[in-house]
Amino acid sequence: MTSRVTLISPAMGPSLRQARFDDGTTSLDDGGTARARAAAGTVPPAAHVVVSPSTRCRETATALGLAAAEPLTELAGLRTGRWEGRTLDEVGGSEPEGVARWLTDPDSAPHGGESVQDLCLRVGRWLDGVSQTDGRTLAVVEPDVVRAVVVRVLGAPAASFWRADVPPLTATEISGRAGRWNLRLGNPLQPEPAGD
Repeated sequence: MTSRVTLISPAMGPSLRQARFDDGTTSLDDGGTARARAAAGTVPPAAHVVVSPSTRCRETATALGLAAAEPLTELAGLRTGRWEGRTLDEVGGSEPEGVARWLTDPDSAPHGGESVQDLCLRVGRWLDGVSQTDGRTLAVVEPDVVRAVVVRVLGAPAASFWRADVPPLTATEISGRAGRWNLRLGNPLQPEPAGD
């Protein structure tokens, strides 16, 4: 049995543009919604369609034509506690030591939320379950969920989490069986050029 998972990152919105710790309620901007709608025909068919519970992921799924996607709490983005709603610059100005620790120590959670290590373990448990599913699973998920999957699939240390950039509206694909995954990163979702 071969399992295939396509992870799609959300389209652009204010939180991504401003490097703001999203609280899960921020919508896409008009440009992000339009790009997601334009890319709707590029999404591969899937037997199972799931989504992070955040507004931007649900709106991206809807714009891609995946309105029936099932929200899963285990695919929520990294919970950043009291930093939610603030920008990285704001937090860095008021808590520089906390930000430095958070970016270098995957077991650290100076914001009072979830550590990177905890996120990687949570997403890893979901991935273990998906590995028992035949066919393709399509998941519209937060960029940090994609990073956690990459860490897990590569067997990389959680400290490498921040070394993976996940651009908006890109697909990361994994496939495999018996817990051995192959990885294909960052394919942009783009509509096919119009024929002549």
